Amino acid sequence: MAETSAPNAEAIGLWNKVLVPKFTRFRRVLADGLSVHSQRALAMHPVHPGERVLDVGCGFGETTIELARATGSALGIDCCEPFLEIARADAARAGVAGAKFQLADGQTATFEQPFDVCFARFGTMFFSNPGAAMANLRRATRPGGRLLMIVYRRIEDNAHFALAKQAVRKHLPPPPDEAPSCGPGPFSMADSDTVSAILRSAHWSDVAFERVDAEAWIGDTVDDALAFQLAIGPAGEIVRDAGPLGEEKRPLIVAELRGALERFQTPRRVFMPTSSWCVTARA
Repeated sequence: MAETSAPNAEAIGLWNKVLVPKFTRFRRVLADGLSVHSQRALAMHPVHPGERVLDVGCGFGETTIELARATGSALGIDCCEPFLEIARADAARAGVAGAKFQLADGQTATFEQPFDVCFARFGTMFFSNPGAAMANLRRATRPGGRLLMIVYRRIEDNAHFALAKQAVRKHLPPPPDEAPSCGPGPFSMADSDTVSAILRSAHWSDVAFERVDAEAWIGDTVDDALAFQLAIGPAGEIVRDAGPLGEEKRPLIVAELRGALERFQTPRRVFMPTSSWCVTARA
């Protein structure tokens, strides 16, 4: 495998310098709480023994390990080495030798052998050029192979991000670039028409979308859920971009968001509505 260029350098720098510590802090929520979406997708479109799987934006590698258990061979790629160090340790501890991990950008990486399945759980929404990225992933997939991609639907359908953003926006100005249908960003692939056009232009066929709605765990307590929402996602970005003003307004934001979150507290932790697209296609 080789890298040809670094068009996502700015985004990769942001991930490694700013987001890695936050994602590591909230690893349980991101890996366990949101795993319901990959579980549903893989139940609808299972992988099979003998298939070679590429896991794009694998993060901490829990999906790569699951895919390798089912097929015998899965390669997880990510742009953040600290995530991959955890993934390698977890795979070794679990005894899953078929799970391998490489530092790579899915938009530019080349591979010696094609894969049977290109999989991603919330790992394809952050490319600077999604058309080029999906074309590159198509080249990495054998003819007749398949794409199984999970992406967020609209922020309005994902209360774990929407409520926090609403609370923050009452006290802080919006960021300058809030376009819903262009990368990079968690909701850049929320519009099915846009994603269909991207995939068709990248020579994927039989593109289909299945909606997955799920109550996801986002914290043991309201305070846990609040900390997660203000650290990761659109609300955290707005506070971070606002600089000193964001810190000045934080107590007001925290008080308002805590009140909004209390109705989602259950005896079994905090659960909130989440929604994704399970996107499938053929190479």
